[in-house]
Amino acid sequence: MFKPDPRRLKPRRTTFDWNHTPLYWIPGEPTATHVVNALHLLLPPGERWFIDVFREALPLVRDADLEALMKGFMGQEGTHSVQHAVVLDRLAEAGLDSRPFVDRLEQVFQGPLGHHRPRWLPIPRREWLRLRLSVIAAIEHYTAVLGDWILGARAFEQAGADPTMLDLLRWHGAEEVEHRAVAYDVFRHLGGRGPARYARRVAGFAIATPMLLWFWFWGAAYLMDADPQRPGGKYLVSDHNRAVRKGLLPSWRRLGAAVPRYLHPGFHPDREGSMESALTYLADRQR
Repeated sequence: MFKPDPRRLKPRRTTFDWNHTPLYWIPGEPTATHVVNALHLLLPPGERWFIDVFREALPLVRDADLEALMKGFMGQEGTHSVQHAVVLDRLAEAGLDSRPFVDRLEQVFQGPLGHHRPRWLPIPRREWLRLRLSVIAAIEHYTAVLGDWILGARAFEQAGADPTMLDLLRWHGAEEVEHRAVAYDVFRHLGGRGPARYARRVAGFAIATPMLLWFWFWGAAYLMDADPQRPGGKYLVSDHNRAVRKGLLPSWRRLGAAVPRYLHPGFHPDREGSMESALTYLADRQR
């Protein structure tokens, strides 16, 4: 299994030129465009939450390599958050204001999922940290699956997708594959042992899966409804499925197959996705 060098897992400073990216960066595909754009809504507040939870966990880690990987992970996630926030600014300039939606997500991550556990959940502080780490590990499983998908999704070129947006998504996806195991290994390090740790892993997955799907498709519906160029536009599952058939969105089968893999007792993220493809893409960008 591939293990990234703790000394080399670092954020890659990068910028993107958005001057020529249209609102519908996949020509003639508003649903596919906004379903993918919904990730821009989720990622800045979600990745800031990842960093907050990792900062809380960092003093408890007793493994120097894992500590270094955590810092690299935090740096990469912070860079992702900044770049996706820039996209939100561009959407706002095009008349599509995402602030109300993003503010609601911030309230979720800083409230019910924040440092202080909800009053209705009477568990120790350490257990609350473990639960949030298990949620992050599960989300990172999905982001690695999506990252591996976007790296190989050639339908975007065939559809004439904007190269800058595609580069952002593939750069981010490649780094998700690169650090695919970090959150899981942090949870495993701090999540206890034996059946209790597996139960915590399942609990985190049971929270993460519906939460991620709800936020993602709620975000897509929000963007479709708020789109100034398509008044009255609605998110429709039929349009979504049409985009899936064209290869512009990940298939339900691909997403569904990720579930039993994660729930298998012997699961480890190092078996997910193509590390070779991810590192090759990242190396080519830096040339």
